[in-house]
Amino acid sequence: MIDKSIRKYISLLGLLLLAFGSCKKLDDVNPTDTIDPSKAFRNVKDLDLGLLGVYASLDYTLIGSNAIVSDEITVPDENTVSNTEAYRWLYNSGSGSVTSAFDEYYVTIDRLNRVLSAAPTVQATGADLELRDRYRGELLALRAYSHLELLRAYASSYSTGALGVPYMKESIIGYPARDQFEAVIANIKADLQEAKTLIPAGFSDKSRITRTAVSAIQARTALYEKNWTEAVSYSTEAIDAAPLASRAQFPGIWTDQNNSEVIWELKRVGSDSRIGAFFFRETGGIVLYAPSFELINTFDKTNDIRYSSYITNAPARGAGKSAYLIKKYIGGDAAAPGLADVKLFRTGEMYLIRAEAQAELAAGAAGADLNALRAARISGYVPEIFSSKEALINAIYQERFKELAFEGHRFFDLRRRNLPVDRLPEDAINAAGALKLEPAQAQYAFPIPARELSVNRNMEQNPNYQ
Repeated sequence: MIDKSIRKYISLLGLLLLAFGSCKKLDDVNPTDTIDPSKAFRNVKDLDLGLLGVYASLDYTLIGSNAIVSDEITVPDENTVSNTEAYRWLYNSGSGSVTSAFDEYYVTIDRLNRVLSAAPTVQATGADLELRDRYRGELLALRAYSHLELLRAYASSYSTGALGVPYMKESIIGYPARDQFEAVIANIKADLQEAKTLIPAGFSDKSRITRTAVSAIQARTALYEKNWTEAVSYSTEAIDAAPLASRAQFPGIWTDQNNSEVIWELKRVGSDSRIGAFFFRETGGIVLYAPSFELINTFDKTNDIRYSSYITNAPARGAGKSAYLIKKYIGGDAAAPGLADVKLFRTGEMYLIRAEAQAELAAGAAGADLNALRAARISGYVPEIFSSKEALINAIYQERFKELAFEGHRFFDLRRRNLPVDRLPEDAINAAGALKLEPAQAQYAFPIPARELSVNRNMEQNPNYQ
């Protein structure tokens, strides 16, 4: 992988500098001190190196932002070192805590578009031709995924006509305007559909995008589009290819002892950023973010394998320190605590997508998926019979809260249903009164970065931000 130290944080309009690549001056003068794509990518191996540079630019930024602004975590007294503006919903267009992902994903998109543009010029035959096609498929899927994550974070709402994000298909200098929500969805779907035809069914490296991973991204896209029929179809493809982990296997997913039911993960090695360290400060063992009591109270602490896999109770830490810790990503070893692989898609999510879609379609199997997931996680679970569609959907969202905790979904799930973020008083002791975030408030959607607004005359801010 390309070292993370090469990542540059830039705006869409900024001069885009890549580890492997070229730049284009605003006046279109050909640069003399950079390598143009035709020379940077001379063969299929070079394309793979460029593709690895794209994967290397992905990180867990939105997972962290999502946890902090939702009701998944609380900030304990011992956290005196971390900026809590996001936790208190005081962020604005200048707040890197919620805007940095915008830059990061567009860096990724710029990188992959440069490799994509060069791919057709690379001569290949036989096995190399198959590799070139697969790399193109991975790049198209990465473009779709990156735009989907941007859309989840920065769309003004998840509905037709809402402000989405610019869908960038070329690495160009310009003033891109925000595409509407439905246009972004359409472009995501088109890229994923083409990617699926290029990635071989037998390719199975979970640290890269496989055909099963494409199905999983399609399922998540359909969920946000509210295309329930496609959500059922694509989630089923993923479920059939990647069965749920057993109770015995499940804890090992989070310590990287196995990757059962993992569909796509970001491998973390060496000096890569540590997702586990996001919740802990390594120096002095300070807990930055602890699991919320609202989340803790949802678990059957004795029988649910997720509770012991995600959370640990450590009352011996002493007065003034959190007695509950997030252990989901502790991973690594004594020399590199928290260096765990980042799980981007799992089969558990696919079961919940299919359950929600079937509930919306009034399909008889809707409750079966929810019960099947619970049975795989909870010892002695007795299947539940749901009295109504509303009761079932409420149960599905509660299950998403538990199953997908600290995986970057809770805040966006509440937004999908236009529900407030509603914290328990005991979870908001250090939140300066930030107990409820209503859909009408500006902070209900992340802001477009101030830098982007200052240099892009066509960029529009989300509603209610000053």
